[in-house]
Amino acid sequence: MKQKVHLESSGCSNCEHDHHENHNHDHDENHNHDHNHDHGGEFNLKNEVLPLVVILSLYAPGVIFENQLHNTFYSIGEYLLFIPAYLLSGWSVLKTAGRNIFRGRIFDETFLMTVATLGAIAIHKLPEAVGVMLFYKIGELFQDIAVSRSRNSIKALLEVRPDYANIQIEGELKKVSPETVKIGDIIVVKPGEKIPLDGEIIDGNSQVDTSALTGESVPRTVRLSETVLAGMINKMGVLSIRVTKLFDESSIAKILDLVQNARSKKAETEKFITKFARYYTPIVVFTSLAVAVLPPLLISGATPSEWVYRALILLVISCPCGLVISIPLGYFGGIGSAAKRGILVKGSTFLDTLNAVNTVVFDKTGTLTKGVFKVAKIVPLNGFNEQELLQLAAKVESHSNHPIAQSIRKAYGGKIDEFEVRDYEEIAGYGIRAKIENRVVLAGSDRLLHRENIAHDNCQLEGTVIHLAVDNIYAGYILIADELKEDARLAIQVLKRMGVQKTVMLTGDNQAIASRIAEQLGIDAYEAELLPEEKVNAIEKLLSTAGKHGKVVFVGDGINDAPVIARADVGMAMGGLGSDAAIETADIVIMTDAPSKVAEAIQIARKTRKIVWQNIGFALAIKAVFIGLGILGIATMWEAVFADVGVALLAIFNATRAMK
Repeated sequence: MKQKVHLESSGCSNCEHDHHENHNHDHDENHNHDHNHDHGGEFNLKNEVLPLVVILSLYAPGVIFENQLHNTFYSIGEYLLFIPAYLLSGWSVLKTAGRNIFRGRIFDETFLMTVATLGAIAIHKLPEAVGVMLFYKIGELFQDIAVSRSRNSIKALLEVRPDYANIQIEGELKKVSPETVKIGDIIVVKPGEKIPLDGEIIDGNSQVDTSALTGESVPRTVRLSETVLAGMINKMGVLSIRVTKLFDESSIAKILDLVQNARSKKAETEKFITKFARYYTPIVVFTSLAVAVLPPLLISGATPSEWVYRALILLVISCPCGLVISIPLGYFGGIGSAAKRGILVKGSTFLDTLNAVNTVVFDKTGTLTKGVFKVAKIVPLNGFNEQELLQLAAKVESHSNHPIAQSIRKAYGGKIDEFEVRDYEEIAGYGIRAKIENRVVLAGSDRLLHRENIAHDNCQLEGTVIHLAVDNIYAGYILIADELKEDARLAIQVLKRMGVQKTVMLTGDNQAIASRIAEQLGIDAYEAELLPEEKVNAIEKLLSTAGKHGKVVFVGDGINDAPVIARADVGMAMGGLGSDAAIETADIVIMTDAPSKVAEAIQIARKTRKIVWQNIGFALAIKAVFIGLGILGIATMWEAVFADVGVALLAIFNATRAMK
């Protein structure tokens, strides 16, 4: 079974990402950069802008009056303006670099910037030194704004955490913590309040806002005996609810756990960039050292100060900030974009995997169909009519709580006088016998007709069929069908347009029903009458035939789907009505229960991957050009600032497109 993982909070400014994969703690020590704010807390733009205003008030006069300040006694005027500006803008970088050196992690972005700027100060290039730190701080600000924006779509989930529950105790309402409410307790939810726990409505009806759980803005009508979930907001009437799950087991608690806990598995692209930065940074440091030392020794007329300056420029240009910041931010944006659409992705690695999907496998009941029985066809025979047949069926099934009986009574819609139904008898494994208006009515399977020796023409009818006989005369049959979800056919069509090579349906239902559903939806292949272990075997076969680089997605909802969800390359669960086991095991949870969200998840994954690789290509190309210009002496420290901070900013702006 796949390890349970959680949404990722990427985007820290320290480019040396030393991720420690620990199954028990998932402790991430890479966030060494001392920001004025905490990423885990509330981002405050005002608190971030104020220090920048102070730095600019020192830096701008220093640049404008640089010559006059330089000509003061020992250039003291220049130092009085630029050194405070340098320390204010670069203190967090200097502090982190020093701490990392003591911890043995020398070669990171902060080390490159510290050496480059201190070297610039040493050769009296103060405006450039402050410029590097200042524009880096501005880059940090834009990065934090981007992270804050992409975080907002997920943060909305945290805001729906219920603060209290109105519990009914001895006829009075008392506000208590949702964690203290037990299964079976009665809670009351007033208009405008959040439903604090999962439960069943025992009194009242209303409309509820489900957007926090599903991403859908249209309110849903709920009535007596229906299930409501924690996190929904009651919009209209007062609801009395019998609690069916403890708070820790409720839908909203699971989502909160998903969002708040340990960071998710990283995508292969992120891992590649982390490794790349670890090798790349020391190479840059030693190359810069060679540029500073070798030319003055080997080239006639080369001055040490000129080549030291070129080496410092090379250090600043080479900072891998744009790559290591923008790539996790791109994946974070993709995860946030999916969450906004009711698709919870438990890690960026699953976004990466979705890019290679060539086979999508669906469970039938509750995934492609609503899992709700409905009267699809009424076929009266031997002089009976449709209304009479449906009325007899509803009356004879009036004492049964079976979903099929409920669907027949719902289709009939009329009132049933229980005194009309006499001598009610359930015949185990066959059906029901009862006397209605002095007529003996039988309702049940084809086996019941054979048991009672009632003549009928067709024994092999497709689907779930209730046969009826009145006084030993065959009256006809009612076909009960599971209704297709509205977007099921569209989901298959969109997947095929996107290039998914094969769509498959696995079901425990019979061959006739499976064949009809597959034909209606345009599914390429199906397997019917499968036990849970046989579904796993079917997935194994599909995995072996998907190809070396092809991936298989399985979409299911039931507890019997959990092993198959775990075995697929990417397991998706219908989170609105799906079982807890399926949701826990899944890599991606579709909160709206809509099959079309499968294609939407793949589209988000493809867009995210495209943005990430755009950033990689762009950053490496720009840096390669400016490294060459720096070594040749064409690029100054200002060009170095653009190559470092400018590339990082452009990559961050591009990464935020994943949110749209």
